[in-house]
Amino acid sequence: MILTGPEITSASQDGRLRIDPFLPSQVNPNSYNVRLGPVLLTYAEEVLDSHRPNPTRRIQIGDDGYTLQPGELYLGHTQEEVGSDCFVPLLFGRSSVGRLGLFVEITAPIGDIGFHGQWTLMLTPTRPVRVYAGMKIGQIMFFVSEGAVDLYAGKYQAASGPQPSAYWRDLDGTAVTS
Repeated sequence: MILTGPEITSASQDGRLRIDPFLPSQVNPNSYNVRLGPVLLTYAEEVLDSHRPNPTRRIQIGDDGYTLQPGELYLGHTQEEVGSDCFVPLLFGRSSVGRLGLFVEITAPIGDIGFHGQWTLMLTPTRPVRVYAGMKIGQIMFFVSEGAVDLYAGKYQAASGPQPSAYWRDLDGTAVTS
């Protein structure tokens, strides 16, 4: 079961889910719009290594926006901190953004129950596209869970700003971290 817009508002007010800041104008019939934060990351090296931390470059989106280029993966973030200990959040790009040739969250739209923080957005443009901090970039839907809940306590908890991959932390000490 998916939460309707009025139920998202109600759940935000009574604490069943957290959206900070919460703006009533961002509520849709069955989702909540999230906005692009002011910081992007790109990876600094051409070849990424899943067994090591990968260096990144930080990009601050200025008032005039920033043009994303095809062939580059950009890690952005939501302005909002979003999370719930009750509902399963799913984040998708807005159709208006997709129609500009910008893919948002095509491989990892699901959030875990118990995650609270800014969401890292994987942005992949098909052609040059200018983005702006504060633009409505995606929408989050909330689904009712069934069964016992084991709250998220993972490596991205309380994220602030875009987070590069920490896949290497999943390797139980087998990763090389030099």
